[in-house]
Amino acid sequence: MAKIVRALVRPEILKWARESAGYSIDEAARKVQVKPERMASWETGSERATINQLRKMAAVYKRPLSVFYLQEVPKTFQVLRDFRRLPGDGLRRYSPELVSEMRFAQQRRELALELVDELDEEPIRFSLSASIGDDPEELATEIRQQLKVSYPLQSKWRDSRVGFNAWRERAEALGILVFQMDKVSPEEVSGFAISEEVLPVVAVSRKDTPFSRRTFSLLHEFVHLLLRQSGVSDLEVDASRPPEDQRVEVFCNHTAAAILMPRQRFLSEEIVGRRTGRAEWEDSEIEELAKIYSVSREAVVRRLLTFGRTSDGFYRRKRAQYQAEYAARRAREKAKLQDQEYRANPPRDVVSNFGRPFVRLVLNTYYHDRITLSEVSSYLGLRVRHLPKIEQSVGLG
Repeated sequence: MAKIVRALVRPEILKWARESAGYSIDEAARKVQVKPERMASWETGSERATINQLRKMAAVYKRPLSVFYLQEVPKTFQVLRDFRRLPGDGLRRYSPELVSEMRFAQQRRELALELVDELDEEPIRFSLSASIGDDPEELATEIRQQLKVSYPLQSKWRDSRVGFNAWRERAEALGILVFQMDKVSPEEVSGFAISEEVLPVVAVSRKDTPFSRRTFSLLHEFVHLLLRQSGVSDLEVDASRPPEDQRVEVFCNHTAAAILMPRQRFLSEEIVGRRTGRAEWEDSEIEELAKIYSVSREAVVRRLLTFGRTSDGFYRRKRAQYQAEYAARRAREKAKLQDQEYRANPPRDVVSNFGRPFVRLVLNTYYHDRITLSEVSSYLGLRVRHLPKIEQSVGLG
């Protein structure tokens, strides 16, 4: 009988690897196909896992096998502040999918810094800043100027997909890495921000539809960067949050709305001007304003409430209606995906998730013979045969 080889790893490393991947004991045990009691014994040191079991853990936690043989728990990956948390100790748990997205976003940023250094280039420094005491309306005007977005330009983005890509491109021009998450449910998180002076990161959920919601999330996280705050957010703001977090999220939401719908311009719209003094709005009027600014209907009604052009009761009724419609749409989309096989398009997905600046940086480093073709494939997570389409997609073909 072959001798069973045990993995001589430290128990605290096993526990760190599991927790940092977002798994409970029960969840991890199910993935590794052992009993929870067995997994717990490995983390206390009363028993040792086999080499094969360690390989399974490495695959589940998405860690290199070598990491498990470290002598100390790594401190390179810091879980971001959770702006979704409840009062007191009511922290919400990050799913393994969200943990992976945060970790990979930080790794891609570190890789981008290395590639910029390889090219002997000077990265753009994100110098914009704000404080929680600023006037959101005035701040929004300054941000639009920095993003170089005028009303005539924005009015051309009536398609929400076009609008999202345009706002994303302008944020990226300021040195921000904008990623999309394709494995995280928008019910869990709308986005997160990693605040850094060089190559800060904004990530939004690619599963969040329509695109107008993604655009709002993008600008919400953009404001977090101005506040120099890293964290995980959703767009729901209610009294269940701790006061300090609620204030931050309200500020970010208000500023994002003001960026998308500037006060003076919004109030001068003919639709808004002719409805002075009335709290009720027709669905057609709300939809027309949403198209003009490429935003959600809820964002429009909230803006009307901010300017005293509707009542809190009307806003709450419409918000409940839109949330119900959104939930129904999400359910239809999930059912459709189950009924139809998803057609993967690696070049499209890579550019959509990683962003054009990151993809161009990887390719340009290869063109300058600083990295190999194999490394390009590894960094972008796709086969070499897809590179011509990638090059064409980012304007380098």
